[in-house]
Amino acid sequence: MIQSETLELLEWNRLCQHLATFAATKLGATAARHLKIPDSQIQSEQLLEQTKEVYQLESRLTTGLSFEGIQDIGDSLERAERSGTLTGDELLAIATTLAGARNLRRVIDNQEDLPILTDLVADLRTYPELEQEIHRCIDERAQVTDRASQKLGEIRTDLRRLRSQITQKLQNILQAKSGAVQEQLITQRSDRFVIPVKAPQKDAIPGIVHDTSTSGATLYVEPNSVVPLGNQLRQIIRREQAEEETIRRILTEQVAAVKPDLERLLAIATTLDLATARSRYSFWLGANPPRFIQREDKEIITLRNLRHPLLVWQQQHEQGQPVVPVDLLISPQIRVVTITGPNTGGKTVSLKTLGLAALMAKVGLFVPAREPVEIPWFDQVLADIGDEQSLQQSLSTFSGHIRRISRILEALGNNGDWGLGTGEKEIPNPQSLVLLDEVGAGTDPVEGSALAIALLQYLANHAQLTIATTHFGELKALKYEDDRFENASVEFDESTLSPTYRLLWGIPGRSNALTIALRLGLKPEVVQQAKTQVGEATDEVNQVIAGLEAQRRRQETKAAEAQVLLQQAERLYKEVSAKAASLEERESSLRASQEVAVQQAIAQAKGEIAQVIRRLQKGTPTAQEAQQATNALNQIGQQYQPATPAKPKLGFMPKVGDRIRVPKLGQVAEVITAPDEDGQLSVRFGLMKMAVKLEDIESLDGQKAEPVVKPKPAPAAVTPPPQSVPEIRTSQNTIDLRGKRVADAEYILDKAISEATGPVWIIHGYGTGKLRQGVHAFLQQHPRVNNYEPAEQADGGTGVTVAHIK
Repeated sequence: MIQSETLELLEWNRLCQHLATFAATKLGATAARHLKIPDSQIQSEQLLEQTKEVYQLESRLTTGLSFEGIQDIGDSLERAERSGTLTGDELLAIATTLAGARNLRRVIDNQEDLPILTDLVADLRTYPELEQEIHRCIDERAQVTDRASQKLGEIRTDLRRLRSQITQKLQNILQAKSGAVQEQLITQRSDRFVIPVKAPQKDAIPGIVHDTSTSGATLYVEPNSVVPLGNQLRQIIRREQAEEETIRRILTEQVAAVKPDLERLLAIATTLDLATARSRYSFWLGANPPRFIQREDKEIITLRNLRHPLLVWQQQHEQGQPVVPVDLLISPQIRVVTITGPNTGGKTVSLKTLGLAALMAKVGLFVPAREPVEIPWFDQVLADIGDEQSLQQSLSTFSGHIRRISRILEALGNNGDWGLGTGEKEIPNPQSLVLLDEVGAGTDPVEGSALAIALLQYLANHAQLTIATTHFGELKALKYEDDRFENASVEFDESTLSPTYRLLWGIPGRSNALTIALRLGLKPEVVQQAKTQVGEATDEVNQVIAGLEAQRRRQETKAAEAQVLLQQAERLYKEVSAKAASLEERESSLRASQEVAVQQAIAQAKGEIAQVIRRLQKGTPTAQEAQQATNALNQIGQQYQPATPAKPKLGFMPKVGDRIRVPKLGQVAEVITAPDEDGQLSVRFGLMKMAVKLEDIESLDGQKAEPVVKPKPAPAAVTPPPQSVPEIRTSQNTIDLRGKRVADAEYILDKAISEATGPVWIIHGYGTGKLRQGVHAFLQQHPRVNNYEPAEQADGGTGVTVAHIK
């Protein structure tokens, strides 16, 4: 019962109605509106895999997965099994359903990497022979065709002949008795052919009157000469109806013979349609697939930018307010989170959003949050949200809450004592999610607060996770007594007297009642007297909380600025790398073209030398001919021998502030430090600083720098290689180990260091310091690590370690 109440409190039926709008068939829409919540994690994972594969399949198809032709034929199958005769419409619906299911199977079989869907349709039987037989006997208007049987064809031939005879006789009567008829028209009344006769002249055309006009001026008469033919026509029509009934009965028997397979076909088509509806609804929400985590394995609940799906629908379809997302990052040891803050601040919405996210993941829907979406599989989602006050049952607000909380505790099971405290034995593997709104409210504040504390301590031992909203300040202190508790609050903007709907973690909410009252015009002396009653301690606590909130805002601003600078540095690094690669490619291309030209010149020179030699070999060479050959060879040598390049002028020595050129990078830079004794100097171009050698630079007019002459070079000293690329922190050389165990961190570190070509920034945070100690101990013994040091203050200070790789 409490689980049904929870679904109603979370407005689960509204979400199911929204999901049903994305279904393609009536069966799928019905299944979506009555969505069954799985009882095991395996079932939920199977549903998620179905949704993922349909999502993947529809991203490949241009028009999406088509369910055209598939109809709800369940009632028809039941009637066929009970020996009822199906109508032409029902038989035609069965044929189109078979064709639609076959098309679905064909589309899925033609795709790769869809193991779940392929296995789902593997046993699908679509009976093409039954479909063809139905189409042979039933036309698109659901009428039995002439070709259905030879007997029916002969009957209908007789019918057409007899109707022609009747029509011809009536046409002759109309022409012969034109003065007695109301108009030249042949019509039917009760399957009998009649003509309209004027009432005063009814004796002019003797026959049977089958109908009269409203005014009584016209009688619809079947002439006596046509009556025998009409009787004969009616007999043939009855034979036709009997034959049609026989044909439809034969087809119905064929349908009944394969009823189990057709019912399975309907179930598979409904499963596919429901998976497609989940996929399309998830795509519309901008949701991402969840991963079920095990909190016992120290995995963190991660739901960033989580949005309430019903509010998203309201925003899109009803022009509602923009949806403010919340971030839920809950450490594995946390069992209870208390959310405090002003009314209408978004506390209840946060509860409902988490509850719906847990249910959506269970039924195979994606969760409207940013990747990665990591959430436990909860066997139960139990909620006490809202006011259950009832005049008929004589229940107050407090009584209503207690009744519902009692049902929640019964659903959790009586697996422990109420008095279990911190450090005492917990029940094995509690898997429920409990959501409590205004826990302990509606009664005396002192007793309500005490009851709320005891209840939350009980739930810490008996539930996987409990989220509770409250106004009791005493509940904020539970975090400092038990590490399984955490505080959160909804942000409130005092300048506008309105909530921001943002959820702040680690900071308890502070009271804003007196501030709001003062801003709303309550007399200052009344507010001041109230502050005196509250006491200075509460005011100091509020000031501390306000300071924490301001500090959080400053940190968020600085983090955003640092992210922008990091993105700019990464973009500049990519631009410089691309330009350097372009220059290298250009240089390689020029070198290749030069080599081709030299080879061509050598080949041409060899040809001309060979001609000179052949002339000398034709006869006895004279001294004059030898001299001429020598001159020709000298001319060839001068023509093809490359000129000796002029040596660059020396004598240029860069000074601080000079602008020089770095040919290797194709950049003009500014000298910021003079050359040292090793001939290295520091230059800057744009935002980049780097060290270069004297032989790698030249003046703007092409002069090479003077080499530095060392007075006494030390033979034992080893000059470190120059840094051709500045050390810049990027997302590629930064690893985040926060929240990891030391053993897991060592594996990640070893992989990153083995692949690194430069320094590595390691984010380990502050915390207790155990992770930082473990990281430093690992770096100290690693053979590839030259040294390590804390990062610059702008890069995280002592919360980040920079490892320099050999």
